[in-house]
Amino acid sequence: MEQKWFPDAKVLEVDLSKGTIESQVLPGEIYRLYPGGSALGTYLLLRTMKSKADPLSEDNVITFSVSPLVGLPISGANRLSINTKSPLTGGIGDSQSGGFFAAHLKSNGWDSIVVKGCSPKPVYLYIDGDHVELKDATSLRGKVTAEVERAIKDELRDNHVEIAQIGPAGEKKVRFACVINMANRANGRNGTGAVMGSKNLKAIVVKRKAPQRPFDGDGFKSLVKRVTDALQDSEAHRSLHKYGTAGILASFNNAGYLPSKNWTSGYLHDGFNISGQAMTKTILKREDTCFGCVVKCKRVVEVPGKIDSIYGGPEYESCAALGSYCGVIDLEAVAYANQLCNMYGMDTISCGATIAFAMECFESGIIDTVDTDGIELNFGNGSALVKMVEKIAKKEGFGGILAEGSAKAAKIIGRGSERLLVTVKGQEFPAHMPQWKAALGLIYAINSYGADHQSSEHDHILAAGPTSEERNRLAKIGVWKGSKEFRSLDEEKVRFAFNTHCFYYLMNTLCLCQFIAGPGWQIIGPSEVVELCQSGIGWDTSVYELMLIGERQVNMMRFFNSREGFTKDNDTLPEKVFIPLSGGPSDGVCLDREEFKSALEMFYKVAQWDPSNGNPTEGALRRLSLGWLLS
Repeated sequence: MEQKWFPDAKVLEVDLSKGTIESQVLPGEIYRLYPGGSALGTYLLLRTMKSKADPLSEDNVITFSVSPLVGLPISGANRLSINTKSPLTGGIGDSQSGGFFAAHLKSNGWDSIVVKGCSPKPVYLYIDGDHVELKDATSLRGKVTAEVERAIKDELRDNHVEIAQIGPAGEKKVRFACVINMANRANGRNGTGAVMGSKNLKAIVVKRKAPQRPFDGDGFKSLVKRVTDALQDSEAHRSLHKYGTAGILASFNNAGYLPSKNWTSGYLHDGFNISGQAMTKTILKREDTCFGCVVKCKRVVEVPGKIDSIYGGPEYESCAALGSYCGVIDLEAVAYANQLCNMYGMDTISCGATIAFAMECFESGIIDTVDTDGIELNFGNGSALVKMVEKIAKKEGFGGILAEGSAKAAKIIGRGSERLLVTVKGQEFPAHMPQWKAALGLIYAINSYGADHQSSEHDHILAAGPTSEERNRLAKIGVWKGSKEFRSLDEEKVRFAFNTHCFYYLMNTLCLCQFIAGPGWQIIGPSEVVELCQSGIGWDTSVYELMLIGERQVNMMRFFNSREGFTKDNDTLPEKVFIPLSGGPSDGVCLDREEFKSALEMFYKVAQWDPSNGNPTEGALRRLSLGWLLS
């Protein structure tokens, strides 16, 4: 077969203020630098949007992007990336989701959608190949996600569509509102749903089409067989199928690193009750999957008369944020709170973490029932959790304050509540503890869109033996030594953090699932990603080029934030992580403040960023073909 240079990208531009729809072609020589997903979305934002825009104004821009690999029938290659200026952090927003929407956006011939302006009335965007139109969504306003799924399919008289939408929380501009597809798959972080709501864009609907064919059929078929066989042989992936992501919750709790009671402890008594194992034994109805994936890690739960299976089921992060963060061990309460988040369209992590913050405020006497509309907001109160989730979604009473996110809520509440926050850049922590995974904590501080657990490899992978497959894979991206101590933040750990940070941003660019593809424990390692690019689309690439793409994206996001006024002063961790944990196996453990500060300065040196402000230097930008940002 004739080798391709690189495909062109087809971009759909929608101006909601003008009601116009146009298309443009991004040449292959440009697209190869930003090959889809997160990098393409950020590139288009930087090219399209002026700095200092209000995130909830018509001046903000939001992009929906896939990669050239999306739609290939292989496990883990079909995610959707959304980029915008985040109303939660004020910096770059970046969020991924699974499901089937991405594959069918690509099968309709589109690599990215760029949405500008604000519609004078609610609309949804309908895409059927090159036929694209805006349709009136007035009748959909206020409806929850499953109702909208049904209403749009009925209106179109077509069940063969995929729908990415916002719920009522997005319409009301809850700052951690998210974009939902299938009524249960979320682009969860950074408040992407609030941006759609501010634009009066209720949904994007794509017609299902036949997926793309691989460039090298025989080579691709061979890769798929090896990946599928390896997945079936992998104990970690068999556990993902059987127990979902929440299968790790019990072991984390037993080790003392399950964030509990607003991060005051790493252990929750009877925490097993909200684990994946408990879910499988009690309320699990079936396993679900994403396009082309054999793992089937997605939970679908049901409690007759209470919890509807259409809204899926809670992941590990949801069980922790809505469960252990809040001291709640009632699995049905956690699952119902998760359902409400999917119905109304809210990020479960920020929602649960914000309620946990409020619960500690309540327990500390900073607020009382006068503030909370009469709700006894104590740790462990599952009924109060559920009530508050709904009040946040509707922005009712105290829920309206919490709908701003915990960092902004603390400014409203005052009274010393700021010391109880667990946020970076205004975004709430996911459920992996820096007190245990110190390099991950470093990435929490550095990461351009706030604390995120899928922006680097986790520390424990370095515990693998030096001749293990995991370590062999890490060596391909320049990490071949372990640290002297597992919980240390020495120079080797900093380089591990930076190199895997770049590789994970590559994953978000190529729209690969990090449970399947990555630099360490995953089945598709760096060499297999190269093979996927070659057999899938005829891209003759290398690990070196792929690492540059990831590093380029790291620097583009960092540059975006610098335009918005961010500096190294924003690269902080909350006081909570430096205070010893209480109770359980991790009692007394905390992150070393001075070691963290030293690691942060080392990270700037490794990344070749200006040590005075933490932002990319001219040399770093020009080395990465980003000189155009300086003009």
